[in-house]
Amino acid sequence: MTSTALRASQLSRYNDDAVLSAPPARLLTMLYDRLLLDLNRAQFAQENANWGVASENLLHAQSIVTELSSTLKTDVWDGASGLLSIYQYAMEAMIGANIYRDVNRTKECIVLLEPLRQGWHDAASQLPVQATVSGTARTNGTLGVG
Repeated sequence: MTSTALRASQLSRYNDDAVLSAPPARLLTMLYDRLLLDLNRAQFAQENANWGVASENLLHAQSIVTELSSTLKTDVWDGASGLLSIYQYAMEAMIGANIYRDVNRTKECIVLLEPLRQGWHDAASQLPVQATVSGTARTNGTLGVG
């Protein structure tokens, strides 16, 4: 194994450990950070007519929104249905951005989701230090958090 491959393997393991040991609030902020990173990368790729990279990032962003939607507990929080509607709208916009190579739809998703990302970061920073959730985080490496 080359030193570069070894370093990449170590970094991957470090990221996996960070995700597996993160408290729920941190996992949420990590997902939002990656979601906005994907959307910004997609926007840049679209603006440069790099459709393969744009598609890859939009598909990954859709995976994150799917995860956020599927873990939203609409029976526990009265604001959940409104947030679910935002996720559904963003999903439709990302699909359209990908199919029609429409950078404006990607930009719209960024404008829509960035305040949510910041809001979750603000909320998470107000929480007391939490114990880690060792072994309970669901990840198979495809969402790229960490």
